[in-house]
Amino acid sequence: MASRLVLVLGDLFIPDRAPDIPAKFKKLLAPGKIGQILCLGNLTDSTTYDFLRGIAPDLQIVKGDFDVEAPNLPPSKVVNHGSLRIGFTHGHTIIPPGDGDALLITARHMDVDVLLWGGTHRFEAYELEGKFFVNPGSATGAIGTSWWGDGEDPVPSFCLMDVQGDVLMLYIYTLKIDANGVENVNVEKISYRKDTGLTPSVS
Repeated sequence: MASRLVLVLGDLFIPDRAPDIPAKFKKLLAPGKIGQILCLGNLTDSTTYDFLRGIAPDLQIVKGDFDVEAPNLPPSKVVNHGSLRIGFTHGHTIIPPGDGDALLITARHMDVDVLLWGGTHRFEAYELEGKFFVNPGSATGAIGTSWWGDGEDPVPSFCLMDVQGDVLMLYIYTLKIDANGVENVNVEKISYRKDTGLTPSVS
């Protein structure tokens, strides 16, 4: 049976702002485990495109603000999984960037239950008026153009979605460095059911 897992990632900026997807992430992204990839833009090199196509041939991409060599990419798309309509866009056309009201308007305009957006390079997930909003952050930890606090660095992150009927299980993968300088992959889990909202948990 084909995998139900959907990989959500974006804002890679290879090689301009990051050398590659972290090796510990790549080990997790083995071919045959993922059924579809939703890339939220700024996939700026062909080598990474080929790597993602090797993970899952069903690679759906929308245009980021730095995808200058791919002018024909659409600004947004909608896919269906289970009973959920899932929309995705890079987010640079949403003003103000990451604003909850603006995202809600976008979700209503696209007529989706779930809206995935990028551009801020920070992971976010929340429910608003019955809709689920997810920003997977940057898969490479590439620095963004928005303001960052002193001593604050981007944290590489991506998400996997498993949809069954009206339930979406979101797995959030982040790469963090401990006090000894060792990289560790942390995984958190959030469950969203259409019309009932979120159930967070940490694994």
